[in-house]
Amino acid sequence: MLIDYTSTWMEVFIVIAVFGWFLSSAIYIFREYERGVVFTLGRFWKVKGPGLVIIIPFIQKATRVDLRTIVLEVPTQDVISRDNVSVKVSAVVYFRVIDPEKAIIQVMDYLNATSQLAQTMLRSVLGKHQLDDMLAEREKLNTDIQQALDAQTDSWGIKVSNVEIKQVDLTESMIRAIARQAEAERERRAKVIHAEGELQASEKLYQAAKVLAQEPQAILLRYLETLTVIGADKNSTIVFPLPMDLVAPLLERVKNEHK
Repeated sequence: MLIDYTSTWMEVFIVIAVFGWFLSSAIYIFREYERGVVFTLGRFWKVKGPGLVIIIPFIQKATRVDLRTIVLEVPTQDVISRDNVSVKVSAVVYFRVIDPEKAIIQVMDYLNATSQLAQTMLRSVLGKHQLDDMLAEREKLNTDIQQALDAQTDSWGIKVSNVEIKQVDLTESMIRAIARQAEAERERRAKVIHAEGELQASEKLYQAAKVLAQEPQAILLRYLETLTVIGADKNSTIVFPLPMDLVAPLLERVKNEHK
């Protein structure tokens, strides 16, 4: 009796190949940051992992879900502010999956869905604010966008932890207009400060005049002090008025001597 060793080895090889394929299809290894959403005959069964998970091929199917924080860059959006200024705004969204079951069942592609929703929210929230708010209150706007986005993605099992506005681009004409506005504001502040200084100086002079009026000797001392300051410059010719109340006693004395 002859044995066909070729056919026997072929059958063994096929059995080993089928068994290997079965094992590769039945065994899943999920990392610490991964979970597997397992379906049995199309119905959700449970979330498995991390570690070794064995499923039944053809009957069960597992979908991997990454639980790490995902950094999503929002493409530059054309935004019209509340004061009708057109700007281009780009942002970054940080989010992660906190409920793998919802992330797989409730939305078809949670990554693309979150990206599209972030673009819409960026235009919607920023459109309610003026240009000055976009430039000066980014922290508040980041929080507003994050809260609005997180409220929408909660039903998808996604938590939006942070939103950062990267850049706000203005047109050349708007940049020039802002520069002119800033220059006008600086000039206004300078004039206000100068006027306040003049007012304070006038008040001090008024108070000094009241004090000097009460003491005639103080006026004389002030005259002498002024002469000392001016006389420090030897190249100057100074004509300084002499108060008549100081000269009057001398004139009266001279007049009495000639009588």
